Amino acid sequence: MIRAKLSAVVLGLALVAAPAFAQNKDAATPAAPVMSAYVNPDVKVEPENILALDLSNGGRVLIRLMPQWAPGHVERIKTLVSQGFYNGIIFHRVIDGFMAQTGDPTGTGQGGSPLPDLKAEFNYMPHVRGSVSMARTDQPDSANSQFFIVFYPRFALDHRYTNFGRVIAGMDQVDAIERGEPPAKPTKILQASMLSEGKPRPPAPVEAPATISADMLSSSKPAN
Repeated sequence: MIRAKLSAVVLGLALVAAPAFAQNKDAATPAAPVMSAYVNPDVKVEPENILALDLSNGGRVLIRLMPQWAPGHVERIKTLVSQGFYNGIIFHRVIDGFMAQTGDPTGTGQGGSPLPDLKAEFNYMPHVRGSVSMARTDQPDSANSQFFIVFYPRFALDHRYTNFGRVIAGMDQVDAIERGEPPAKPTKILQASMLSEGKPRPPAPVEAPATISADMLSSSKPAN
């Protein structure tokens, strides 16, 4: 009889303890949200996250910023755009088959904005054609205002540079950016704005005609 009572008590304790054990298993740390590499090309969707770059080559480039990938970097770009920081800045480092880099007001590759450097937000988004990523020094937390647009896939950059967006329109205009380090006649950002602002495209600058020498004029006179 005593053994039966003890067995009943033990079984009862086991049944009481079982739900608590199950609850502990369910209380595991939730998995981190999975980021998607998909970038919506529809310019009507979230225009407040679409960066418009009007270039001196007459083209407009639309870049979808991805706060899901790098919220701090996207916020920095938007802040600098709102300040007019990028207006007039050249693409100072453009390597054929690799990328076009801009965002330095000095045009030397050594400058940046007055804002503090950013903490890295490296992610596993691939650097494909049209990817937009933040430039930095050898130090991970040194990105500030400079960014680059990738011409062709460069997966060696993955996890090492903060990928924060992708070109969704005007990649042909990116391809037309003048090459060089720095280029002899660099392509310039005439205006950077968010598409939601609805700013009109500025007119492309007109190059001054070449100087005509006196010898050229004399050689073009009709013969008697």
